[in-house]
Amino acid sequence: MTTHSGPHFTALDIGPQAELSNYTFLTPEGFEVPGKVFLREAIGASGVEISWNSFPEGGGMPFLHAHREHEGVYLFTGGEGEFQVDGAIFPVREGSVVRVAPQGARAYRNTGKAALNFLVLQVKPGTVTGGPIEDGIPLKEELRWK
Repeated sequence: MTTHSGPHFTALDIGPQAELSNYTFLTPEGFEVPGKVFLREAIGASGVEISWNSFPEGGGMPFLHAHREHEGVYLFTGGEGEFQVDGAIFPVREGSVVRVAPQGARAYRNTGKAALNFLVLQVKPGTVTGGPIEDGIPLKEELRWK
């Protein structure tokens, strides 16, 4: 991983999506999840957990799960699959976005021939205030690209 940082930012390069299979997450129960990398600690984020995931052909979440506090937002960036929430099953593909409340019983799987790539954002419900741009502050300093 390559990192750049300053007092107000951290930039991380984990490599191409095609190489996500090089990462493995070990659950507290000792179960290995290949193709998953958590990013919150690596980038120093304090308000969101982010994971970048890649399931190979035939791969998927092997069990239903829910969360105690966090809603999940799933952003699919490649491949084809199925998503299950509370018994409802629907297709997902590049460009699909799914939000699941903490209590939602969920699982997902790759049904295509290529890797199913997606990011998961975990956030506490009700913590974002205002609209999509109300938090932004236009600055007077001139933008310069060196």
